[in-house]
Amino acid sequence: MAEKHEKLLSELEFRLRQLMYLCDSLKEENQGLRVQLEEKNGEVNRINTQLEQLNLKYNNLKFAKTLTGTDQEGVDKAKKRLLKLVQDVDKCIALLKI
Repeated sequence: MAEKHEKLLSELEFRLRQLMYLCDSLKEENQGLRVQLEEKNGEVNRINTQLEQLNLKYNNLKFAKTLTGTDQEGVDKAKKRLLKLVQDVDKCIALLKI
């Protein structure tokens, strides 16, 4: 009977060691995946920033081409945009005077 208990105890200890090793391995893998995720998030943020800059440049280029073009609709849009920008600047100046 004692032999049977010792065998069960030995098997239990062996399985516990296996589980502990597996747990440690999973913790290491999890940490590695967290590092990868942080790197990917940084890359996504960098690409999003670059996309915003490129969109701004594209819109500015489109606006500049509209000013030099002969399309009356485009010129009207450009004038409206310039008027809006001037109004925004005027508001900022008014706020600075306060």
